[in-house]
Amino acid sequence: MYWVLHVDLDQFIAAVELLRHPELAGRPVVVGGHGDPTRRGVVATASYAAREFGVHSGMPLRTAVRRCPDAVFLPADNPAYEAASEGVMAVLRGFGPTDGAVVEVMGWDEAFVGATTDDPEGLARRIREEVPEQTQLTCCVGIGDNLLRAKIATEFAKPPARDDGGAGAVGTGTFSLTAQNWDVVMGDRPTRALWGIGAKTAAKLAERGLHTVRELANGEPAALAADLGPSLGPWYVQLGRGLSRVQVRGEPWLARSRGREETFAADLTDWADVRAAAADLARKVAADVVAEGRPAARVGVKVRFAPFTTRTRSATLAEPTSDAATIEATVLDVLDRFTRRRPVRLVGVRAEFVTTDE
Repeated sequence: MYWVLHVDLDQFIAAVELLRHPELAGRPVVVGGHGDPTRRGVVATASYAAREFGVHSGMPLRTAVRRCPDAVFLPADNPAYEAASEGVMAVLRGFGPTDGAVVEVMGWDEAFVGATTDDPEGLARRIREEVPEQTQLTCCVGIGDNLLRAKIATEFAKPPARDDGGAGAVGTGTFSLTAQNWDVVMGDRPTRALWGIGAKTAAKLAERGLHTVRELANGEPAALAADLGPSLGPWYVQLGRGLSRVQVRGEPWLARSRGREETFAADLTDWADVRAAAADLARKVAADVVAEGRPAARVGVKVRFAPFTTRTRSATLAEPTSDAATIEATVLDVLDRFTRRRPVRLVGVRAEFVTTDE
């Protein structure tokens, strides 16, 4: 039978830093920004020891240090994380010759592995043995009969253990989620537990009386299509039923976008300064687009107003391009769609690449 395994590296960025700084083993470690909690920035990742104090990704560094004053703060080092990730993916691809495994990379710290096997648990066990043996990094593995179920299964494999509703051992590093136990494991959970449904979508579904995964699975696709859109409505019902793509694709992973952002030491109160910062970021992103060798199809702008309200806007380019002047001009046009003129603490610019579907 064909199985999908989702491999998720444990506290990846923090784990890489702990390998580089073994003297920090056991201590709470927070990575993000310039590594200085007195300066503005957000948490990129936190070790399990730091998470016990309520520190999590996306949290302001200043909040993190208040919650965990004894934490060690380190700056982000993306090249180091990219190199570590490549090492893990090489290990996973090593199962190709022996197990016929196909690897679909989803990011630095996760990938899907597809294989025809009678023993998916055994393959998961060998992956969890080989990855740390060759890279010193550990991972959890979710086993499923499609990508959605494998991805969600990984959440049950991660520590700490939690009640599984009678589905079997959780928090042990490996967990299986298939059509057979989908309703038992997921039925009573909120729709936000589904991969692909965030807080806003969950709120929209709740307004329509769909609070749990089971309720969503029993929803009427045609009704949701009329209410939420011809594509999204039925797709949400499919998610509730645990249905998704089955086959893992082995094409080389390509970034969907490139982005830059800057958190200012002091809030920008003059909109001309905000425009100047956005223009500078746009030029840097345009250089990243050129280096990627693929044109951008869409640009997005993120603005974080004081004290901590974030808004985003985006626009599709007239035609895909790598031209810096065009990208910069479009970014500034999008920026001027923000009607608020409150002090600004962060600006971000992102370019989305043309995909094979476009």
